[in-house]
Amino acid sequence: MALNCAVQAYFIVILSFITRLMSTARKSKFLPSKLLTLDFFQRIRTDPLAIESASRDYGNIVHESPAAVLYPSSVKDIVGLIKFAYNYSAPLTVSARGRSHSVFGQAMAPNGVVIDMMSLRSHREKTGVLVGKIPSLGFYADVGGEQLWIDVLKATLEHGLAPVSWTDYLYLTVGGTLSNAGISGQSFRYGPQISNVYEMDVVTGKGELVTCSAHKNPELFFAVLGGLGQFGIITRARIAIEPAPKRVKWVRMLYSDFSAFTKDQERLISINGRKQSNALDYVEGSLLMNQGPPNNWRSSFFPSSDIPRIMSLVTQHGIIYCLEVAKYYDDTTQHSVAKEFQQMYEGLSFIAGFKLEKDVSYVEFLDRVRSGELKLQSQGLWDVPHPWLNIFLPKSRISDFNSGVFRDIVLKRNITTGPVLIYPMNRNKWDDRTSAVIPDEEVFYTVGFLHSSGFDDWQRYDDQNKDLLKFCEKAGIKVTMYFPNYKTKEEWINHFGSKWATFRENKYLFDPRMMLSPGQRIFN
Repeated sequence: MALNCAVQAYFIVILSFITRLMSTARKSKFLPSKLLTLDFFQRIRTDPLAIESASRDYGNIVHESPAAVLYPSSVKDIVGLIKFAYNYSAPLTVSARGRSHSVFGQAMAPNGVVIDMMSLRSHREKTGVLVGKIPSLGFYADVGGEQLWIDVLKATLEHGLAPVSWTDYLYLTVGGTLSNAGISGQSFRYGPQISNVYEMDVVTGKGELVTCSAHKNPELFFAVLGGLGQFGIITRARIAIEPAPKRVKWVRMLYSDFSAFTKDQERLISINGRKQSNALDYVEGSLLMNQGPPNNWRSSFFPSSDIPRIMSLVTQHGIIYCLEVAKYYDDTTQHSVAKEFQQMYEGLSFIAGFKLEKDVSYVEFLDRVRSGELKLQSQGLWDVPHPWLNIFLPKSRISDFNSGVFRDIVLKRNITTGPVLIYPMNRNKWDDRTSAVIPDEEVFYTVGFLHSSGFDDWQRYDDQNKDLLKFCEKAGIKVTMYFPNYKTKEEWINHFGSKWATFRENKYLFDPRMMLSPGQRIFN
């Protein structure tokens, strides 16, 4: 019996390999033979392993195979590939891939060429992050687009410096987050990551390597920031950095009343000047519900001794709203932090007895998601489908969203197991000249449904996402997708709104052959 199982397993493996080999052979017909005569051809792979790795993303829902994968050893290789594609007689699409943290195939290039940006990291180990200072800007970090934000953090901390705007998860590439926006709890005060860039080097869809900033080639600069990879590939970004703190006072407070929860969030983000000493550095929020424990892969904040009483609250109210804040400090400010927090607590309306505090290092706070990732990887639960939905919506409709979505859809269906984030941001911290799209109101909310599922049931989470979007449309709540995933030109035009005309003009200007980032399905 054991021998038969072993034989069967052997033939399954062989059949799988042959199937992938035949698929690769079919894909090779899309690959121009002249491409393999270029001086970097040895770094172009068409084998099944390379094709398979580039045909999936973090979402694990969409699978689209490229014809080839380029593993560049320099920016010159990227320039050479795009210049070849631009001048080639037939259409040849190209997509840059970092950590591929997209969830619906946005970084894929069906029948085209995927550029594995992570390959550059091994060739730019000592030059991937360079710290400098000039009088007009102060301190800055010149960072390769392929670098991970954790690399940026470690390299800048060696100089006692660090960026001020982050994402919750640091194992993402600089080029990837700047192509979207790069948001987290710091955005209310410091703006998204795209508001903290001085300059970039970009390879356009014409194969031109262009240095751009707000003052030099500004059309390209602002188009690329939040541009979903449509206008060029970021190979270097000059990032704003400041003196880094050493410690973080990290607090979570629980609410049963949604109105009190949002009122307190909005009050806290109204104190947002970069030089205001009483301003917080981080404000987020989340939902606690029966389907998932208070601690999840994003962080194990709550002590195990407090879990029973927190879950008792959840059982009583159905949903508990968690307000999460943080304040950075160092040796010179450590004595004032406790006093500032005490003053803050006096004006807030959280449930008495449900204020939990931590004091951690700056790095531990910023890298808080990593331990959860490693735990899920060890359990085989990281590389599963992630039918995520991330949206922006105006402050004026957040109460309607709570009653119509959180209460009437999410709570009643009772299938949501992953984190649900909700926190406000200030519009004046965003630069409207970028390609990023946000609501018109001065204060708006981001809501993120970070679902994980099995391979056979991701559809029900996606159906819930679609149903809540339908509710918003019917209720007249104008929702803007972050990490947008649309399938028709009309949906994209509606998404960009007043920015569509400029977005389209920039596409014709910087990528006239519509080659870049076809996985977004905007022009392809």
